[in-house]
Amino acid sequence: MEIMLAFDNSRNSRIALDAVKRLFAEQKPTVTLISVIEEPGSNTSAGDDMFEAQYQEQKTGAQQAAAELTAEGFTAKVLVAEGDARKMILRATVERNPDLLVLARHSYKSDGNFLARKLDALVEEFEHMTFGNVSAFLARRVQCPLLIIPTHEE
Repeated sequence: MEIMLAFDNSRNSRIALDAVKRLFAEQKPTVTLISVIEEPGSNTSAGDDMFEAQYQEQKTGAQQAAAELTAEGFTAKVLVAEGDARKMILRATVERNPDLLVLARHSYKSDGNFLARKLDALVEEFEHMTFGNVSAFLARRVQCPLLIIPTHEE
């Protein structure tokens, strides 16, 4: 079995990584972590520096996640792409033909103050009816099974 995991080294992608480890512990499938770095909106040297920093952070995070998977008996690979995350993940599924694509549903983590909790509750209620931008795009277009991991806190 081959699983592709969208991984950007965020809190949400770590939740998805933990879910893959838990759900597939017995099967020990091959997991390809795809990390997409989006181009900055600026053509300045500061934009280049920001892109390079993000590239290194995500690449290092994906390599560390792959090492975690390997330590637990999975076979793991890292695929780093540049561009629009939705399109690059879709393209990777077409080219690699995984048995399953796993990604985390977008969410906002509350900072804990009263107003933020109330706003987050409203946003969370709305998000229960929808997926994030990347999830929604891929749910309509991807040709392999898709597992979207919820990211709310218990």
